[in-house]
Amino acid sequence: VPPMPGIDETAEPIGQAGPGEELARRLQDRHGHLDARQLLAAMIRDEFPGRVAVSSSFGIEAAVLLALVAEIDPATPVIFLDTGLLFEETLAYRDVLQSHLGLKDVRTVSPDPSALEASDPERILSLAATDNCCSLLKMQLLDKALRGFDAWINGRKRFHGGERSRLAVFEFVDGRIKINPLAAWSPARIEATFRELKLPRHPLAEKGYTSVGCAPCTSLAGLGEDVRAGRWAGREKTECGIHN
Repeated sequence: VPPMPGIDETAEPIGQAGPGEELARRLQDRHGHLDARQLLAAMIRDEFPGRVAVSSSFGIEAAVLLALVAEIDPATPVIFLDTGLLFEETLAYRDVLQSHLGLKDVRTVSPDPSALEASDPERILSLAATDNCCSLLKMQLLDKALRGFDAWINGRKRFHGGERSRLAVFEFVDGRIKINPLAAWSPARIEATFRELKLPRHPLAEKGYTSVGCAPCTSLAGLGEDVRAGRWAGREKTECGIHN
């Protein structure tokens, strides 16, 4: 992976922030006040041209971020992790959004069959060891898919709660800049943008789902619960690991 722009690769003295953290702070100072559209344009066109990707679950809220990215450059790479355990509705929604928004570079990434056979031949990890399952089917896949990129954009928001409630717009994680342009958005603004842009809805939204991941680990959230309450319901787990 080529070095990130403006980063001095020499070692930093112990106790000081490294070059990646300093870059995240500079980006925050320079762009953190911008609206999501302006911020995305700056990242895609100016700061990381040809070196930034979007990760998307093609879930309940995914169309908003993808629509904003498509307005700027529909050829921006979009990484979609197909774990083999997703709802059929999610796979269909990916195709609908790709066509509707004119996305030109959706990269569907799936586990290597031989690795899957070696690690989970009976496909029971999602029930018996969810952390191991997420590592195999999500974290390892995303790590490979992001090689060659200096930055990646995702759709997390503070109103999701949990660890996301203090989400920064810019982070430096695992050697690259992580961009959260919708961090401060509210549910009302998400809904307004769906209507403004006339975006297609995920088929499971009309059934009451507020967050969708792999089918074995997704259920309906209860009335008044956080939008992600149906993910790994009844367990302490709240994140798959790619955002920890």
